[in-house]
Formats: sequence, C-alpha cells, structure tokens
Amino acid sequence: MGCPYANAALLTEPSNDEEENESQPQNHVDKTKKEDIIYSEYLQLNKILHAQVLESSKHNNPVHDEHLFIITHQAYELWFKQILWELDSVRSIFFHGQIRDERNMLKVISRMNRVNQIMHLLVDQFSILETMTPLDFYDFRHMLMPASGFQSLQFRLLENKIGMPEYLRIPYNRRNYQHCFHGEQLKQLNASKTEPTILNLLQEWLERTPGLEAPGFKFWERLNESIFMNLKQKTSHAQHHPNSEMREDLLAELQSKADTFVALFDEKVHEQMMCKGARRLSYKALQGALMIYFYRDEPRFQVPFQLLNSLMELDTLFSKWRYTHACMVQRMIGCKSGTGGSSGYQYLRSTVSDRYKVFVDLFNLANFLVPRTWIPQLPPIVQRSLAKADCCDSCYCSSADESDTSLDSLSLSCEDSRQARCLPRVIPEHVHVKLTNCSTGEGAGQEIAVKKDP
Repeated sequence: MGCPYANAALLTEPSNDEEENESQPQNHVDKTKKEDIIYSEYLQLNKILHAQVLESSKHNNPVHDEHLFIITHQAYELWFKQILWELDSVRSIFFHGQIRDERNMLKVISRMNRVNQIMHLLVDQFSILETMTPLDFYDFRHMLMPASGFQSLQFRLLENKIGMPEYLRIPYNRRNYQHCFHGEQLKQLNASKTEPTILNLLQEWLERTPGLEAPGFKFWERLNESIFMNLKQKTSHAQHHPNSEMREDLLAELQSKADTFVALFDEKVHEQMMCKGARRLSYKALQGALMIYFYRDEPRFQVPFQLLNSLMELDTLFSKWRYTHACMVQRMIGCKSGTGGSSGYQYLRSTVSDRYKVFVDLFNLANFLVPRTWIPQLPPIVQRSLAKADCCDSCYCSSADESDTSLDSLSLSCEDSRQARCLPRVIPEHVHVKLTNCSTGEGAGQEIAVKKDP
C-alpha cells in the first residue's frame, strides 16, 4: 500500500474558485471600534519607542552606538521589573501562608523558574552590547558622567528582596550604596529593607519541615549518631590497613570528615559562622534543608527539593551576571574608574564572591554528603506522613500539629475554610480540630473529626 501523501490521486485539488480567491487582494473589513484597545496603545509603544534620547545628539554630534547602549540598558530595567513582579508574588504566597496549598507550591517553583529563565537571558544579553567596540563606547562615554549602572534602583531592590545582607556589601567609593538615591527612590529602598525577604521566608519555612522533630524520631540526633558510628567503624578499618602511607592518608581524610561534622552538629559553631557571614540560615532551618536534601525521594519532599534547587540556580545566575558584567567593563574601559566614580572593574570583580550569594548554605549542603546507608531510616509513621500527597503536601505544619496521642483537641486558626482540609494526616482519630478566627467561609468555629490513616 502506497503512502497516501505521496499519491497525487488521493490529494484534494483546489477548486477554480479557491484559486481565484487566493489571487485576489484580501480586503477584510476592519471590525475594530474606535473605543477598542489596539496593539500600540496597549503596549504604550508611543512612550517606549520614544524613550531613546541620545546624549550625543544634545551635543550636536550623534554617536550611532549610543542608541544600542540605551536600548540594552532599558531592556535590562524592563526585565528587572518583571523579576521584581515575580519575586513579590512568591514572597506574598509565603508570607500569607498560601504555601500550605500544594498548588501554590508549584506556582512558586514555576515563577522562580521564570525568574531564572529571565536571568539566563540577561546574562546572554551582554553579548549584544559587546558588539560595540571600546573605541565606539569611548566616543560618547564622557557624556554619561556621573550616571552609572550602580544607580539602578531596581537592581538594589532585587538584592534586598532576595535577602542580600547589608553588612556583607562592599562599600562603593567607601560609602554606603544608599548615597546614590534620594527622595522617593530612597523611600522605596528603605522600605525594601524592612520587608520579609525570600531568605527570611525560606528560613521560617524550613524550620517547620515536617518530620524534623516527629514523635519517636529526632532527625538531627539520629543523623549525628549514625554518622559518627560509621566514621568510627571506618577509622577502625583504616587503622589496620597494611600500607602505612595509605593508612595515614585514610586516617587524615576521615579526621577531616569528622571535623566537618563536629562543626555541623555544634550550634555554637553555627552561630559563630553566622556572625562571620559564612552561614545565613538558622540552625534549625539548616537541619530542615538537610533533611529535604537526604529524603528528597519522599513524595512530600520532592517539590521542596526542586524549590531549593531553583534558589541555588538563581544565586548561580546572579553570580554569572556579575562576572559577565565585570568582564565586559574590563573589555570596554580596562581598569579605569567607572562613569559614576567607582573603581570600575575592580569593584565589580569584588562582588563575584560567596559574600554576595544569598543562599550559600544550600550550596554548602554538599559538604555533608554521606553514603545512603548512613542516612537514618524513617520510622513507618513518619514515612507515611511524607508519602501522602494532597493539598497539604507542602503545609509544613508546626510541631504542635504533629501526631501526639496525648491530644484530645486541637485549635487551629486559618484564613478561610479551605484550609480546613490542610490538616496533618497523622493526627490520631480521636482528636477533634476546631477552626478559630476564620475570617470567611463555612469553616468558622467548625469542629472536624480527623480520621487517622490506616
């Protein structure tokens, strides 16, 4: 049997009327009403496309590449605005407790992934600006002083809203970066420093990691015991290695690992590292992150693990952006001062370090990798709570919400009746839950019998 698409006899030939219609000009009737919105008005193109005012033209000496310079930076600012839009929505979901609903958890990851895709674009966008040669830039650079990219308000808002610590910032011309801003811009900047950051909200969320302090299973204690028990066994075997040189190397490696884990399980060491800026998350939040890291295959931890990865990706892309920016500046002006009076390349290069990584703790989780056999096995009751997936899959209830056979009743406040469904699956069957302070809906004051899973 032949291919029907290759058989001309099976193909429908166009009629003469169709051929005539195709040859005639298409005179469509414009059904747009005068009051209807149109493309150019909706996008405000009249404002956007007339916002490229060349400084060189004001000096009666227009420079062709200044137009590219302006367009590129305006595109950056538009994308910064979109990133702020996405980050504000993510912060709102966390701040108002909407993260309890699994659908919102997926929404958070979707928006963080969108931010990361934009950052990929912004890194690549430097290659367009680099089509301008240093000499071309030199033709109009002197006209831009003292304007500088350091004065980008939106970029500073991004840093603040993500959670860049103030005390780790490198001074700009030996002064605080705020000195570049005045009036309304300074108000916006100061307001951003009082709002909960992505880092703050992440920390609170991780501190409520389900199973972290479950009845009969203290993850941190069990992990501590398991690691040092296995290290002791490894050390004992290494001490009996027949090759003395190999024995010394193995013992040195095991001692280094032991020192790493001694520091991990010492809360005082953690606090000291936080004071130095080496760690950003609280001690309990770090425990939650490590638990997600180790048990990421459990259904309830799969989506949170993706979120942690997306935050690390964001940090990585910001570092790439800073580095690419620094390289481009060096290519264009060498080591000369920037138009804003900064040290230019030297200043930008100094920002490409771990002190500018907001989620550095998530990267450092890899320091604590151990063989899978060292990871404590979850007891059945905890494993069941992490294996059930419903709208509460990411609610990260507080320890008071965990299974407790001594409870007779539990009061829970919520924003609306929908959260009545977001209750822990491991509450004993005799416990009744009363919803209080519900602002709307049918759940106000309602008692709900929660049946324990079989």
